[in-house]
Amino acid sequence: MRPDLQGIDDVPTLDNASLMELSTVPEHLVIVGGSYIGLEFAQMMRRFGAEVTVVERAAHLLPREDADVSDGIREILEAEGVRFELEAECMALARNGKRIRVGAQCADERAPIEASHVLLAVGRRPNTDGLGLEQAGIRTDDKGYIEVDDQCRTSADGVWAVGDCNGRGAFTHTAWNDHEIVVANLFDKDPRRLSDRIACYALFIDPALGRMGMSETQARESGRPVLMGKMAMQKVGRAREAGETQGFMKVLVDSDSRQLLGAAILGLNGDEVVHSLLDQMAAGVPCDAMARTMHIHPTVSELLPTLLQQLKPLD
Repeated sequence: MRPDLQGIDDVPTLDNASLMELSTVPEHLVIVGGSYIGLEFAQMMRRFGAEVTVVERAAHLLPREDADVSDGIREILEAEGVRFELEAECMALARNGKRIRVGAQCADERAPIEASHVLLAVGRRPNTDGLGLEQAGIRTDDKGYIEVDDQCRTSADGVWAVGDCNGRGAFTHTAWNDHEIVVANLFDKDPRRLSDRIACYALFIDPALGRMGMSETQARESGRPVLMGKMAMQKVGRAREAGETQGFMKVLVDSDSRQLLGAAILGLNGDEVVHSLLDQMAAGVPCDAMARTMHIHPTVSELLPTLLQQLKPLD
């Protein structure tokens, strides 16, 4: 996606593909967009030696995440020298000789940023326009995503849509799961559904964020009685031994059924550890089973039972 920014067509910009084709490290990379792809590239290019500034319109990075997760990620990246300009609602781009000036088009006292390169990382859009879908009776929504039912069927008989084009995930793993659902329905007489799967994804910075199910914000908004456990990664022996103690573990549980509702693991191996909770949530097993299970020392996962033994009601 190319955001509606003043001057965007007057300056050279990069996307996630063209950035990887550069033959030299940018002197100063400005990333427009403080979400998943933008933050992964921010850390990577900073470690390559670039000066990096992330410019984001929202007040927090990763707006879909809880504030503590967003703040924890920012602390990790700031410690490596990545700079952030948040609440930048009126961005404008302009040439300044061989450099690019990223500033404000409305009243803002912040000085403009001089960049050598600008990466646009504000999301993607489906390239379904021009396919003639309307002639086949295949409906799309106002953003261009192909509308599908709970088993990936489109509005046209015999046509199924999987992957990013249906707007049901936009991850490699969701696209593959779409395929599995369609194959199960077509060939195995197994009525698998999109609504059966639990949302899960990762932010691949170092250390990573592993996420599944509800966020704390969503749990609060649900109105159900919720328990939460939270522990700093400093409590994890494996993290201390590796010298990577940034981040924390957080888990959410329904206080009546004791079923897992969601989790955020920000820290060493968080993208792997979260799967233990994901599998238990998918199995519908009460959290007490894991809380009473002996885990192997020294691993990151060994703190999950301790985490689940310390559940408390949300304030």
